[in-house]
Amino acid sequence: MKQHLLAYFILVFFSSKILAQEEQKPTPQWRPIYHFTPLKNWTNDPNGLIYLNGVYHLYNQQNPYENKWGHMSWGHATSTDLVHWEHLSVAIPETIDKDTTWRFSGCAVLDKNNTSGFCKSSGCLVAVYTADQPNLKKESQFIAYSNDGGMTFTNYANNPVIDLQKKDFRDPNVSWNEELKKWLMVVSLPADHTVRFYASDNLREWQLLSEFGNAGYTDAAWECPSLMQLPVEGSPMQKKWVLLVSAAGAKKGVFMQYFVGGFTGGVFKNDNPSGTVLAMDYGDCFYAAIPWNNVPDDKKILIGWMVPGHQETYPWKGQMSIPRDLGLRETKEGLRLVQQPSSVIQNNLSALSGKNTSQIKNLKISNRELSINEKTISGNSYWLDAELACEPGTTAGFRIAQKKDKDNKTLSETEIGYDAIKHQLYVDKKNSGTDEKIKMENRRQTIDLQTGSNTIRLEILFDKSSLEVFIDKGEKVLTTYIFPDVQANALSAFATGGDAIIKSLTIWDLSRIKNN
Repeated sequence: MKQHLLAYFILVFFSSKILAQEEQKPTPQWRPIYHFTPLKNWTNDPNGLIYLNGVYHLYNQQNPYENKWGHMSWGHATSTDLVHWEHLSVAIPETIDKDTTWRFSGCAVLDKNNTSGFCKSSGCLVAVYTADQPNLKKESQFIAYSNDGGMTFTNYANNPVIDLQKKDFRDPNVSWNEELKKWLMVVSLPADHTVRFYASDNLREWQLLSEFGNAGYTDAAWECPSLMQLPVEGSPMQKKWVLLVSAAGAKKGVFMQYFVGGFTGGVFKNDNPSGTVLAMDYGDCFYAAIPWNNVPDDKKILIGWMVPGHQETYPWKGQMSIPRDLGLRETKEGLRLVQQPSSVIQNNLSALSGKNTSQIKNLKISNRELSINEKTISGNSYWLDAELACEPGTTAGFRIAQKKDKDNKTLSETEIGYDAIKHQLYVDKKNSGTDEKIKMENRRQTIDLQTGSNTIRLEILFDKSSLEVFIDKGEKVLTTYIFPDVQANALSAFATGGDAIIKSLTIWDLSRIKNN
């Protein structure tokens, strides 16, 4: 497995070796429709995200040959709407020689002014990535350039551009910094739980500026960092810097954290106490997320890898989250990151669903389950936007991917509920038919909400096997997988312990989208 997830995925690796000897059966019932998956084979981290001339480029860690981790190269796909993807040839393949160079995670920037000297005309793309060389037992930072709009890349003849002679030193993320008037790189020293900041005039020669680390969550290796400036809601002139860091392993499993602070003179200063841990996602699979570069108006749209776990899917394995718009919101606890499904997609939902959209308003549910009209959805690929008001003492929500027998007894379902006593959102997968290797005690995931309100806003994005729940306009997010039976496709609302009112509910059926 990729080194930064080796400990976490070792069981998956050996399981896949055994399964590879058996005939793999296609699993179309679990392939997402409006989330990105490769046409075939393994994928992990998003890389080189860049927006060019109305097109979103998504590069990704990809195995060109097998449906398991290995032969790390940069796959490539493009989209104009972040839903429909054109799958292209591998952009930066591995090199098999005496050193064996695998192309690990990194970024891409548009060098408009030819600071690198690589551009033939008005500008070119420069990819900055980690070269993992297992025979040399080291990772270093390489660059490559493209003069054909990112279709193909040429590796720089004098690579590496940064080499610390370390086994673990990876995942550079580069952007232009206006204060420094230089290219700024943030890159991880995983075992040290730190990130380093480097600056460059030309993307080829880099100067160390500072380090930040040993704060927040440090029980797992740090990797896939990125640094960005985000506006504060309601105060567009107020901006703060946000540093994202992934850290998989130990008790938290797959985990991403973030830090809010200032960045001046090449130094990041954390606004919160060193021990403060801020979770980016409360599920069990969201990882390695980075934003697109070069989006108009400096808008930050982020996408993350949904770590697939043990469940085998074929002919692909691994997918990306829904792209998310980022911002900051002032809360009782201070400034916190806000993630909402990108407006690029949200503004197009009606067109994507066609006539397959339904709305409900002010529907009262009194201590019972209420089936949602089966005509509303035709399969397990939809987008649900709801506002629930619960009486004190009530738990209410939705049961998705539901299957019942002829006597109306539930055979399987996944429950997404709001406990108005504990002010807690939960996703309960105990009866979901999900990956059987997940321990039963880990099948209920919860988020404690800092609110005294009995009203909650939920956006539930269910797409065949992926489930993302956005709470109160993106203040908290929970991302996970379920793997329901093909016939488990009913949807219902419920209330227990009292009454609840669905103040509003809109469902977009996205099952007819043509993709992959």
